[in-house]
Amino acid sequence: MKFNKMMIVASAAALSLGLAACDGPTEEAMEDQGEQMESEMDAQAEAMEDAGAPEAEVEAMEDQADAMEDTMEEQADTVGEDMDGNEM
Repeated sequence: MKFNKMMIVASAAALSLGLAACDGPTEEAMEDQGEQMESEMDAQAEAMEDAGAPEAEVEAMEDQADAMEDTMEEQADTVGEDMDGNEM
């Protein structure tokens, strides 16, 4: 369980760094990535539930997925828009 959480945090951190280093990704692409990551985390939560994980852990994973998607959308609304406006 802890290993999965560490992987998720590391993946989100790597994605954040990757987005910061990208040359002009669009707002839509950033939102799509956030949605994809949320879907993957939701799938992990379902797998945890199927494996008999406690409901609180499953709900925590789902909440984390939702929060991560919200954060990605906020970044897309600011950074993505700025990058779109700066594209040539």
